[in-house]
Amino acid sequence: MSLSNPPEYVAGHNLLEAKRVIVTAAAGTGIGYAAAKRCAEEGARLLISDIHEARLADAATRLETETGQRPETCHCNVTDQADVDGLFNAATEAFGNPDIVINNAGLGGTADLINMTDEQWHVVLDVTLNGTFRMTRAAMQAMQGSGGVIVNNASVLGWRAQKSQAHYAAAKAGVMALTRCAGVEGADLGIRVNAVAPSLAMHPFLAKVTTEELLDELTAKEAYGRAAEVWEVANVMVFLASDYSSYMTGETVAVSSQRA
Repeated sequence: MSLSNPPEYVAGHNLLEAKRVIVTAAAGTGIGYAAAKRCAEEGARLLISDIHEARLADAATRLETETGQRPETCHCNVTDQADVDGLFNAATEAFGNPDIVINNAGLGGTADLINMTDEQWHVVLDVTLNGTFRMTRAAMQAMQGSGGVIVNNASVLGWRAQKSQAHYAAAKAGVMALTRCAGVEGADLGIRVNAVAPSLAMHPFLAKVTTEELLDELTAKEAYGRAAEVWEVANVMVFLASDYSSYMTGETVAVSSQRA
């Protein structure tokens, strides 16, 4: 089998049977939606959130059609602490304290550092890093009596350099550092915290906001000569959320075929 073409979609194996899962930024066609779908296929009960209410409702309908389960939904802007609190209150009302929280919310952008404005810097940091902090803190508070798992979405840019991505790279490096520290603190509470670091996962929204030239350049760096499918990243999130990763905490796993 050539890995230059995507493999067949992997069937579920009930890895998250009866687990209560929150996935942020799950609307649309990206990694968040793929993670929500994979969790449902692995037997989890779902609550999905997003900042876009109409797209969130559409995502819930699509998940119901594709998996047979309609998830609970909650509008949430992770830059707003009241929204984060509301999300966890909604989860408690829907199914009790969560067992798993997947922090997928993030925001990118393109700007050379020499011309980057404070606003461009702050908005990316607030969604991508501060939002993950707010969600991780709330998740640890909710899980501290019963234990659980947190999975954060980082990026290989937390390790590697790319022009015009200083704000995003700094935010994702921060997510990695937050994951390490939260993993150590969570060990005392029975809470595991890990992250994935995708390189290039293709979906329609990314194609819409990225030039074809840049996508071709990034794809050429991948050993398989293709971008990852979003569900290939979601598969690793499911692994980290499941008992198969029971001895892992504070780790960031690269989901990448990039050459060193």
